[in-house]
Amino acid sequence: MDNFSKYKIKDYKYWSVYIFQSQNYLGRCVIWCKRENAIDLTEATDEERAELFFILNKMKEALKNIFRADWFNYAFLGNETKHLHCHFIPRYASERNFGGVVFKDERWGKNYKTNKGFVISDELLEKIKIKIKENLAV
Repeated sequence: MDNFSKYKIKDYKYWSVYIFQSQNYLGRCVIWCKRENAIDLTEATDEERAELFFILNKMKEALKNIFRADWFNYAFLGNETKHLHCHFIPRYASERNFGGVVFKDERWGKNYKTNKGFVISDELLEKIKIKIKENLAV
């Protein structure tokens, strides 16, 4: 990961939340387990699991408030990065406009797919990150 710290939204005891660089799903984030040797979700400690579910609920609440997300996907893949992390992917039945950019969930009702060709400015990515951070603080 390239200097991922600039994408950090919030630290918790066992997990950190980061904005995902590709925002074709508005508000997509990664929830990263802080334990160095964490690999598989089934090996998470009781404390890590409890905090993860707390974070997922806070994230759902925040993204419903900010962008009116309609649904949420959670992906624990580990194919490219062999470390315990969750892709938190808000889904939208209709398009959203944020910062003058239209975000359309082209695959609504289907499996998500990262569109690396959907690029937004660093400034807009930062605005999305700040909005999520502000809502998680409540």
